Amino acid sequence: MRRSPFLLALCLGASFGCGPAVTKPAATNTAAPAAPAKLAYPPAKKQDVVDDYHGTKVADPFRGLEDPDSPDSRAWIEAENKLTFDYLAKIPERARLLERLTTLWNYEKYSVPFKVAGRYFWYKNDGLQAQSVLYIADGLDAPPRVLLDPNTLSADGTIALNGLEISDDGKLMAYGLSSGGSDWITWHVREIDTGKDRPDVVEWSKFSGASFTKDGKGFFYSRYPKPTEGQVLEESNTQHSLWYHRLGDPQEKDELVYARPDLKKSLIFGGVSDDGRWLHIGVSQGTGRRNAVYYKDLSKPGSKIVPLIDKWESEYAVFGNDGNVFYVKTDRNAPRSRLIAIDVTKPEEKNWKELVPQTEDTLQSVTLVGDHFFLDYLHDARSRIVVHDLHGKKLSEIPLPGIGTAAGFGGRRADRETFYSYTSHIDPGTIYRYELDSAKSTVFKQVKTPFDPSGYETEQVFFPSKDGTRIPMFLVHKKGLVKNGNTPTYLYGYGGFNVSLTPGYSPAIAMFLEMGGLFAEPNLRGGGEYGEDWHRAGTKEHKQNVFDDFIASAEWLIANKYTSTPKLAIGGGSNGGLLIGAVETQRPDLYGACMPQVGVLDMLRYQKFTIGWAWADDYGTSDDAAMFPVLYKYSPLHNVKAGTKYPPTMITTGDPDDRVVPAHSFKFAAALQEAQGGSAPILIRIETRAGHGAGKPTQKILEEAADRWGFIVKSLGMPLPPK
Repeated sequence: MRRSPFLLALCLGASFGCGPAVTKPAATNTAAPAAPAKLAYPPAKKQDVVDDYHGTKVADPFRGLEDPDSPDSRAWIEAENKLTFDYLAKIPERARLLERLTTLWNYEKYSVPFKVAGRYFWYKNDGLQAQSVLYIADGLDAPPRVLLDPNTLSADGTIALNGLEISDDGKLMAYGLSSGGSDWITWHVREIDTGKDRPDVVEWSKFSGASFTKDGKGFFYSRYPKPTEGQVLEESNTQHSLWYHRLGDPQEKDELVYARPDLKKSLIFGGVSDDGRWLHIGVSQGTGRRNAVYYKDLSKPGSKIVPLIDKWESEYAVFGNDGNVFYVKTDRNAPRSRLIAIDVTKPEEKNWKELVPQTEDTLQSVTLVGDHFFLDYLHDARSRIVVHDLHGKKLSEIPLPGIGTAAGFGGRRADRETFYSYTSHIDPGTIYRYELDSAKSTVFKQVKTPFDPSGYETEQVFFPSKDGTRIPMFLVHKKGLVKNGNTPTYLYGYGGFNVSLTPGYSPAIAMFLEMGGLFAEPNLRGGGEYGEDWHRAGTKEHKQNVFDDFIASAEWLIANKYTSTPKLAIGGGSNGGLLIGAVETQRPDLYGACMPQVGVLDMLRYQKFTIGWAWADDYGTSDDAAMFPVLYKYSPLHNVKAGTKYPPTMITTGDPDDRVVPAHSFKFAAALQEAQGGSAPILIRIETRAGHGAGKPTQKILEEAADRWGFIVKSLGMPLPPK
């Protein structure tokens, strides 16, 4: 099965982005470090702006910061960065943290290979390269050669590869590039044998893959209308549509394949089936798991687009077919998902055939390789991989080494092999080759890292939330941890958009473990760990459940003497940044340090920028009179209270972020600084050449991680171990 643009996630993103450090547990003192003098914060220009939400007047004094390019905003950004970087520069441990983090990051990293037309493709990073490099090899034992090196495309490493598709004959490659962390993609076409680019350039694509037709004469992609000049990174993204680009033609001649002018706020994806006959089209009205499915018979010129499912009541992901029979993963009447077959000649629901019913575990994804279904399940947020035949009969379960995450299992119907990776919190990863005929896995690449995992362990615990719901949490720490409340702890969360937090290796977290720290990762409601019911329990009017789950995880760690408030730092990015902002404003007494990263922090206006409208399925919007009071009650920006003693806080954002625009972080920082009733620092670190996180160059990742851990070391009073 081709990698389908259908399955592109438009979530806010749940990547760690946070770095760890190098020490033993703090000694025997649970007291917080001495309080510093209160910082003098740069004043943000205030305006007399008041909005009326269904009869409730809400002030927005920092509205001017929504324009990041105004002279007032630029001056404020420059002054805030000076304050922050001056503060961080005075942390003596910061240089050692960066040095050790750089060492831990410096190892070869490989992606899972995939095969097209008998040749293998994979990404590799030698260790500290700004961007990973795409390689090709004629066989598993053949010498690889570089097919595309993004590091040659910009001096600062901020141009990243953001999409790839190989034609069926293996002769052409469509590849997407993004600059400065933006979600905007520009597509190019390269001849694989010569390494030369064709003149094709396709712009204004976003949230899209590319999918070649069987003949390799063109590809399908999704795009938006060209944005208003000067509003490329802020303007609301509407009227997503599916197009066909014929190779050799200018983009002006591209064919509009499918659009929904009646649904301007929709997302439209297209993918060609493995046999080349069908164009599958998926339409969603946001990030929710409800979508419609349409198809077009590419074997018949001029054929119409036909609706298969257009009710928008469940999730439907088409991942393969046999002739007229489409194989579909769905949560229709199965909140943990199941596998069905739909014959397009008799598509009524009464004719659907269930191949693999819902189980106690959550079905995350399905691939079809060599007439085998590979089903990726989550069992208490850890991977299970089960193999079935085309009739749904279970053939085997692939054994995995422990509490970890398996990913990959891509390929096509003719393949007799597939590849997958396995990683855990302390295992940087192994890539395996799985042979379908023998049902055996062999090691393809074993990652070697400077981190020694032998002295560390992962345990999984369960704790009750405020309403009694049982929540799982991973705890990663040194073996033989003494529970005396003194262990510096980093508690990370997300809780939204059906995103499941599963075990994965991070050099930054590895460094924090070396420092004697404990990494805690709860699986909050709003995620996808236990299916759609779990997800829905953390959305819209139930969003407070997510915050209650996270607060309960912190209280459980303290009650069970893993840590204490002065030793507890919390962090999360994007939707996780919302989480940190909400729990900080609700329980400022509970934490020793807070780090909201690229967060959604103004819940009354988030839908007005770029792709924000698409998150309404999880959040609801202030335009809805019923949802306004829910959002207003927890919106971090609107719950900052003057005179409150907030814990040390470092907000991070990217000036060019066009996913969660930096205005969220700017306004929240200005409000917190003005309201701070204590002496703890409230800082904002603004990256001026990187966006939401994807494609961020390695050096910027390292510097930001070192700054975060430096801030935590100072805030929690963590001593570094002797050299």
